[in-house]
Amino acid sequence: MKKTLITLLILLTLNQVSAQTSIFNNLLQKHVSEKGIVDYKSLKNDKVELDSFISYLEVTSAKKSWSAAKTKAFWANAYNAYTLKIVLENYPLKSIIKIKKDGKDAWNIPFAKVGGKTYTLNQIEHDILRKNFKDPKIHVAVNCASGSCPQLGNFAFTEANYESKTEDLMKKFINDPKRNIISEKKVQISKLFEWYKADFTTEGSVIDYLNKYANVEIKSKAKIKYLTYNWNLNGK
Repeated sequence: MKKTLITLLILLTLNQVSAQTSIFNNLLQKHVSEKGIVDYKSLKNDKVELDSFISYLEVTSAKKSWSAAKTKAFWANAYNAYTLKIVLENYPLKSIIKIKKDGKDAWNIPFAKVGGKTYTLNQIEHDILRKNFKDPKIHVAVNCASGSCPQLGNFAFTEANYESKTEDLMKKFINDPKRNIISEKKVQISKLFEWYKADFTTEGSVIDYLNKYANVEIKSKAKIKYLTYNWNLNGK
């Protein structure tokens, strides 16, 4: 009997995770384009669905038994859901950097409740994801709601799709001429590669990392210039 109850509890938990992730997935599919442009005006009309996913996050904790992919998917979804939430709470606005509360910007306001604890967006990204997983693709998994940020996927992450989806997002990001301009002998690339250089150079140079995904073979001694970051909202 005890084993049966434990099995039922596990199945109920798995079903809840799946159901709630599906709600967030459907929301993103409906309001985010293939190119990552968010229709915040229409999303605001579906705020009930976003709030439902937020309510799930508030009472759900990542388990130590989870795989790395499942844990990264969970926290990336949480980061993106709360980013959408804080933008909607201040919408209409031209840029997320305009959001301020008690002298803190959007990434340092403690408002993201997960598993009964309250986090800032920076804590989720840097203290949980980047600290615990040496995965540069985290930078395309979490979205800063801005023009130069890697595009927001119009799907929720799951244990099954995290690796393939972040691979695809990184390839799109590196080869997107609005975010990175690449040629054999010269590259003009996102500030992300400068700000988080250590994340991208654990197995070689920045050029080596770019060449894993770039459609053009970049010379090892290519000149590197970092582009000005566009903080305009990633909206319609």
